[in-house]
Amino acid sequence: MQSVGFDNSLYLKVQSENIKKRLELFGEKLYLEFGGNLFDDFHAARVLPGFHPDSKIKMLSQVKDQAEIILTIHAGDIERNKVRGDLGITYDMDVLRLIDAFRGYGLYVSSVVLTRFQNQPAAVAYQAKLESLGLKVYRHYPIEGYPSNVPLIVSDEGFGKNEYVETTRKIVVVTAPGPGSGKLATCLSQLYHDSKRGIKAGYAKFETFPVWDIPLKHPVNLAYEAATVDLDDVNMIDPFHLEAYGVTTVNYNRDVEAFPVLNAILKKILGESPYKSPTDMGVNMISKCVVDNDVIVAASKNEIIRRYYNTLCQIRKENLPGDLKYKIELIMDQAGITAADRKVAQAAVKHAEETGGPATAIELNDGTIVLGKTSKLLGASAAMLLNALKYLAGIPDEIKLIPPAVITPICDMKTDHLGNTNPRLHTDEVLIALSISASTDAVAKKALDKLAELNGCEVHASVILSQVDVGVFRKLGVNLTTEPTYQTKKLYHAN
Repeated sequence: MQSVGFDNSLYLKVQSENIKKRLELFGEKLYLEFGGNLFDDFHAARVLPGFHPDSKIKMLSQVKDQAEIILTIHAGDIERNKVRGDLGITYDMDVLRLIDAFRGYGLYVSSVVLTRFQNQPAAVAYQAKLESLGLKVYRHYPIEGYPSNVPLIVSDEGFGKNEYVETTRKIVVVTAPGPGSGKLATCLSQLYHDSKRGIKAGYAKFETFPVWDIPLKHPVNLAYEAATVDLDDVNMIDPFHLEAYGVTTVNYNRDVEAFPVLNAILKKILGESPYKSPTDMGVNMISKCVVDNDVIVAASKNEIIRRYYNTLCQIRKENLPGDLKYKIELIMDQAGITAADRKVAQAAVKHAEETGGPATAIELNDGTIVLGKTSKLLGASAAMLLNALKYLAGIPDEIKLIPPAVITPICDMKTDHLGNTNPRLHTDEVLIALSISASTDAVAKKALDKLAELNGCEVHASVILSQVDVGVFRKLGVNLTTEPTYQTKKLYHAN
């Protein structure tokens, strides 16, 4: 059982209270820019053991009678079919997914804003689709010289050209499927229009990371840098906060760099800016809910190593530039860790060398490492899953959970009828076969019942896995890494 370092119940309470307090500062309306994943923040759950992935959406549910949600999406991202790397779906489809998820929690989604709209054909078609589904859609336009040309931005030819988003509730959460979607500009545009209408509105920002009131080089903050290694985000001391209050706080470079301009815009819109630093804008209460610093330090260091392996694999797939390897190695050095600290990775590589083929290892929650090797009927990951379930269920290794009479016909079907050259069962196929066996075999049923105990375990494979295997491990809740090596020397690899 993983140790707990974060009090999630306390977080739901103090975070919602702090958002209400910020609303009181402005009066009639608060535009709350929400960064990160609202209902599936698995990064936060990994580095803050005890944090629930859906904590932020549950926290919002506590103020749902006062809140509504605006989703923003960059029109150019619709035209380019930009894809969310973690989910493998396009941003425009993710907007629909997010709306369904918000509604599932009883939250009101009032509208979608197409930012930097320039009559892109795909964006025009997307607006028509959303409106056919009963959604309100608004267009915001590029502003020349944004964000530095303040006189133009805060004018009828700047924000004034944007369509005003009609809102009815006091807390307006502005979120998006990913970075660069125009959340901040949408908030500022709304402030401009509200000021012209005599509505007293304000702006605040809710970003989980970096955590502003823990040390700059704390592993939790370094893990955020590792997670955003491809975005050029760098944690830094907030110089404006230090100057204003004499207190050291942590922010990241983009917010610090943008603050003078953002502050000038707020002054021009509101008459006086309520903030003296980018840190002032935040409402994050994460640090107040940490109950065991040692636990989150260890968890964050593990996450940095996982991000290291993921970065190497993305470089190998040519999805990221090669020089990012040195950047994430520097982060590891700052955290005082190396790849050798991931025991499960060392075990998988060693087993691959011993068996002469791909191998997979899992570190269970009690610290035991279970291995899996490639065979004629099973892939290494499928074999590892069965071995792990046998260990957890106390089933002797020599017992076959799935009879060859069940596995062989599946292998034959894959090669004889489905055109596959690899007959071995993937993880999804072996779990289906195990489920079939469990319907008539009590031993197989005993193993299958242990599946939930894999959640939170560490897995490493000696080769880059197929998307099928990656997806299964994600659904099982295991933390997967792989070596940046393909199983074959083919030129084409289906990722």
